[in-house]
Parts: sequence; structure tokens; C-alpha cells
Amino acid sequence: MLPVDLPDTVREALLAPLVDHHCHGVRRDDLSRAPFELLISAGGGPAPPGTTHFDTPIGVAIRRWCAPVLDLEPHVAPTVYLARRAELGADEVNRRLLRAAGVLAFLVDTGVEGGELLSAAELGRLGSAVADEIIRIEQIEQDVAEVAEVALDYMDSLAEELAARAVRAVGMKTVIAHRCGLGFDPSRPSRGSVLAAANRRLSDPKELLTDPILLRHLLWTAVDVARERGLPLQFHTGLGDTGVGQHLADPARMTGFIRALQPLGVPVILLHCYPYHRQAAHLANVHPHVHVDVGPALTRSAAGAWRVMDELLELAPFHKQMFGSDCAGVAETCHLGALHFRRSLGGALKARLDAGEWSAADAARVAHMVGSGNARRVYRL
Repeated sequence: MLPVDLPDTVREALLAPLVDHHCHGVRRDDLSRAPFELLISAGGGPAPPGTTHFDTPIGVAIRRWCAPVLDLEPHVAPTVYLARRAELGADEVNRRLLRAAGVLAFLVDTGVEGGELLSAAELGRLGSAVADEIIRIEQIEQDVAEVAEVALDYMDSLAEELAARAVRAVGMKTVIAHRCGLGFDPSRPSRGSVLAAANRRLSDPKELLTDPILLRHLLWTAVDVARERGLPLQFHTGLGDTGVGQHLADPARMTGFIRALQPLGVPVILLHCYPYHRQAAHLANVHPHVHVDVGPALTRSAAGAWRVMDELLELAPFHKQMFGSDCAGVAETCHLGALHFRRSLGGALKARLDAGEWSAADAARVAHMVGSGNARRVYRL
């Protein structure tokens, strides 16, 4: 799995248990081919007629690296892989793949809920790991909006509910990038503008929140809670998805907000970042409270993941980088996220060792920091 000529201390550091600081639940039910392919596709849609999502970097990686975990030879045909998956059953498949990732703690974004997804506790049990919750603030706003009757109720309940749910969480997350982009006004909105926007919101509360005034109010309310409880705040950045907006979220666009948070002492964590990981690395380099990961870019670029990791290491301070698999939907994404993180970091470290730029002690220390140490410190685990 790792370059064979790495020093033993570096190899041991890379293979040490990880803290997965950003992941989601996986399906608890048995999956036929069509829904499985939808879940390994970033776009969430079917492949064109006559093609398959197994003909992608992640599809090939599943056949290469996940097949042996299910007692299959590497590179088996998709039909053989899926038949074995069905034979073992979802519970056993999830158990094997989650444990193969070598994760000691899952920090689970619980903003995407559903009875078909494993809860954070179930993810931890099957993965033989600790599991803690990251609360998604937009989901909490949705819950509040659907029961609030007047604007004042909405504002008071939002602050109360965020504070109540933060008690059991180790961090908070926002997807504001996918609702209005990251070039938002960094200032707190006025109380009057929030009340007017809340009245509009309550006229159709089941719709996803996209109002920029209320999104800013939600964000600043979350900042107040995060500051009080000492929690970090995650920002989804980088490539968009099939959600509202589908923004390409360059984290450099939120520099004003990042500066506003610095004196408050709230850690900012830029998730995913790719293809803006160099901009994110710069922000982490110049702002003491900013941290980064590249998340699913490693999983989905598979054999090419080392290039992404190498570029992140060019500028981002090593104590500002974290491992996050962005595991979602199927447990294969957890196993592959951890595997390609270790392989890509190992390749990047080997290049620096071979060039004589780093010592083995340097490389081992960085592997420990990025793999688990930084997350332990920032999330106070």
C-alpha cells in the first residue's frame, strides 16, 4: 500500500489510526447495481447508456482496493464485486470496509439524515471507533423555520436550538457556499433586515434557505455559539455538488469573513478545497485560525491523489492540515479515503525524503499531525 522504501518510522506514522474529521453516514440496506452506481458518482446521476460509473477512477479503485477486503481478487468485474457485496450483506460489508480504513474517531456531519443511513453511533460501532457529531447549521435552521410562527419566534428559537444541539457536538458546519456562494457580505445583518427576511421565510418555510440576509444571520448566530463553546466551524468549499447553487466555491472569496473571525478565536476549517486547494493553503498560511483538507479529491482522483497532496504540502502549514474522507453513501468511500490519503501523503513525503529536504523524523511528525494530531487539538478530542 505504501512505497516500500520508506523509513520504518514514517511507515508506522502513516499506518497509525486516523481521525476522520469529516464524514457522513453510509447506507444500511443492501444495494443493487443501479443505486450503488449512483452513490459512487459525484453527480448522483446514472451513467450514459452503454457506460458505467465503474469506469471512473473511484470505480477502478473499488475493484482494486475494496475487493480484497471482501475476500475477492483485485480487479474483479463489477458484477462479481456486487454479487459478493450482496452475499455478505450490508452490515458485514460496512463492518469490513469501515474497519479496514483504520480510523479511531469519526466526526460525522449529521446534516444529511435518513432512516437508510447509519447514525453516527452505528458508524462508530461498525468501524470499531469513537464517533462524534458535527452539526450542520442549515439543517437546524430548516427545523426551526418549519415550526416558528412569527419572525421573533424564529430568531429566538434559532439561537436556542443551535446552542442546545451544540452541547453534544464537537464542531459545526455550514454549506453556505452552495446556497449563495462564498462572496457574501461578511458583516452581521441588522436586526430589522433579519426580521423582514424572516417574515418572507416563514411564508414558505419548507423551501431550502437561500436568502443571503438570513444565511448571514444564521452564520453569525452559529459563530456566537461556536465561540461560547470553543467549537470549530467547517465551511464546505471547492467543487459544487447537485445541491442548490452548485457553486464553485473559491475560499479566497471569504477572506473578509475569515478576517472578521480571527479576533473571536473561532477556528475555521475549509473542507474539500479542490481545485482551490492552493488558495486554501495560502489562507491557512496567513491566518492563524484557518485549517484545510482536500477530502474527496483524494478518493476520486485515486492513483493521481499524490499530486493534490503534494500541492497542498507546498504552502499550507503542516499543523493546519487534516484528514477527512468525506465518506458518504457507501462504506467503500471511507476505506478509499483513508487508503488514498495514506498513499498520497506517503508519496509526497517520499519525494521530500529522496530530495534530502526532510529527515525521517520530520516526515513521521507531519504524518502524525495530519493523520490525527491536528484534529485532536482543534476539535478538543
